[in-house]
Amino acid sequence: MAEFLLELLSEEIPARMQARAAEDLLRLVSEGLKKNGLAWEGIRAHVTPRRLNLVIEGLPVATPDVSEERRGPRVGSPAQALDGFLKGAGVTLEQCEERDTGKGIFYFAVIAKKGRATPEVLTEVVEQTLADFPWPKSMRWGSQSVRWVRPLQGIIALFDGAVVPVSFGPISSGKSAVGHRFLAPAIFEVTDYADYVAKLAKAYVVLDATERRHEILRQAETAAEREGLALRSDIGLLDEVTGLVENPNVLVGTIDQAFMDVPDEVLITSMRSHQKYFSLLKADGRLANRFLVVSNMTASDGGKAIVAGNERVLRARLSDAKFFWDTDRKHSLASRLPKLAERLYYAKLGTMLDKVERIKALAEALTIYFGDVDASQAIRAAELSKADLSSEMVGEFPELQGLMGRYYALNDGEAPAVAEAVADHYAPQGPNDRCPTAPLSVIVALADKLDSLVGFFAIDEKPTGSKDPFALRRAALGVIRLILENGLRLPLASFFKLAHAEFTLPLAVDADKASADLMEFFADRLTVALREKGVRHDLIAAIFGEKKEGGGEDDLVRLLARVEALKGFVASEDGANLITAYRRAANIVRIEEKKDGASFAAAVDAALLGQDEEKALAAALADVRPALDAALKNEAYGDAMAALAKLRRPVDAFFDKVTVNCDDPAVRVNRLRLLSQIGAAMEAIADFSKVEG
Repeated sequence: MAEFLLELLSEEIPARMQARAAEDLLRLVSEGLKKNGLAWEGIRAHVTPRRLNLVIEGLPVATPDVSEERRGPRVGSPAQALDGFLKGAGVTLEQCEERDTGKGIFYFAVIAKKGRATPEVLTEVVEQTLADFPWPKSMRWGSQSVRWVRPLQGIIALFDGAVVPVSFGPISSGKSAVGHRFLAPAIFEVTDYADYVAKLAKAYVVLDATERRHEILRQAETAAEREGLALRSDIGLLDEVTGLVENPNVLVGTIDQAFMDVPDEVLITSMRSHQKYFSLLKADGRLANRFLVVSNMTASDGGKAIVAGNERVLRARLSDAKFFWDTDRKHSLASRLPKLAERLYYAKLGTMLDKVERIKALAEALTIYFGDVDASQAIRAAELSKADLSSEMVGEFPELQGLMGRYYALNDGEAPAVAEAVADHYAPQGPNDRCPTAPLSVIVALADKLDSLVGFFAIDEKPTGSKDPFALRRAALGVIRLILENGLRLPLASFFKLAHAEFTLPLAVDADKASADLMEFFADRLTVALREKGVRHDLIAAIFGEKKEGGGEDDLVRLLARVEALKGFVASEDGANLITAYRRAANIVRIEEKKDGASFAAAVDAALLGQDEEKALAAALADVRPALDAALKNEAYGDAMAALAKLRRPVDAFFDKVTVNCDDPAVRVNRLRLLSQIGAAMEAIADFSKVEG
């Protein structure tokens, strides 16, 4: 068994592509080896800003000999068919066997294939991998026809210490490696993976991305502690910086005091997005005038020149940010509203100002569900919610929209609750994002998301498969979180129709259809949201699909209470048996209605009840239905399920003793009506046809 080492050295690989590239390299080589019958004991890939690396341990020196059997045409078939088979199999007729398969005598060819040397297979697999590599973006360089993410500079391909011949464009494989671009540019040779890793380490290259990540974090936390400050957590930035350096060296820089009156979020965003600097925080959580830069160099002066250079660049960056901050505050937030008429929201949905007007109307309608909330403040918050899109700061840093609106609103003397609502109305933007709880913030956030959802569904721009260009799945999950985490009793279907009515442009889908589609969409999203809590998807579908006038359940708080009660009912013996009986009754009624061309959803004639079992079932239904309706009205869903469970025994007895399709037509119809009432009683709680198992 032997080891294979592969390194692909190039100019800098974009950090965002590195993790996927390592996965793709491992996957493509693995698939290629498997197709050739090669197995191994271990395989792993690494990536740095300049190199992709793969090591495979426990490879055999050759592929195994294999024997392949092919069945040919029937003996006596036309010569043309036989010749084609012999040519395709690469054998002569004398080398074939005749076998009786039970369906006739056929020719069989047994083709023996000798194994190949593993280096020969590796050459083919690696070259095919390089040709097929799925970079999101790639380039040609010089006069080359091949493509790579950046110009490829070298290939190491060693099997058991010997070079495996691999070519890609102008580059041929060897055993020569280079270390850090500036600190150790000299070429050196490697013999195997252990030698390769050790020599790279001496050449200022940390090959393992996880190790680099841990080292950056360790140095950053140590530097912060040394300054008496705390490192601001930023996992995304940590991952990105890990992909920018091969030799991490964390240094501390200083932010000029002149910029510290700019909002912390602006300074943090400017440092993060432009310079990839980490921020440091004071004990009170405010931004300190220190930052961390992760250098790729080990400097002889302890990094003083590097820090000075970065501080100089940062001053220029923050000067721009301060200019935007000072300029924006010269104009009120409200004065920016007319500019929104020049900003298109979406071609079929109007301008951003149109959207603001719709949000205002929805926000006002939502206030009745929030007690003593001041409707005028809700309308004002909705009106100002998008105004900061016309500011200089948000033009430079789009990720600060909403947040800058809060600062500018406070600067203009708006009510603090209004300013907070402007800042929070985009939230929550993901499962880990903070969910607003302040009433005004919740109102405007809901209004914004409901308008987006209804608008795109009404122009038939719904998510399809994995495509969701308008982030409607995220918006729906945001609505779900806002409702559930704040315990809001909100009739969603009504608000879908209300939002639909606010659009002045022609829409492709009417209000009823858009609302129905959205309820189905929300059922799917709620299933996703609750999956980790162990809530069964079919129970959610059963409550959403409840058969009642006006459609299924659209109060999410009430829905979850009903799902929880249904969960207990389904798990009980009475519940499980009753659901089985319900299915039986529903199937019989459906079949007979189709046969007769009539509905059996009518009152039962007591005079036609002859057997004790059907009388008992009719009496049980008469007792259960009022108790069921009262429990549902009081939202006592546990009591409703308990009432329903009382039907179990009379239903079982009915099916044991009573023949539904009897000879007497009137009695038959009466019994079918009785079965129909079982379904009607149970469907008052849920659509049990959607409950699985």
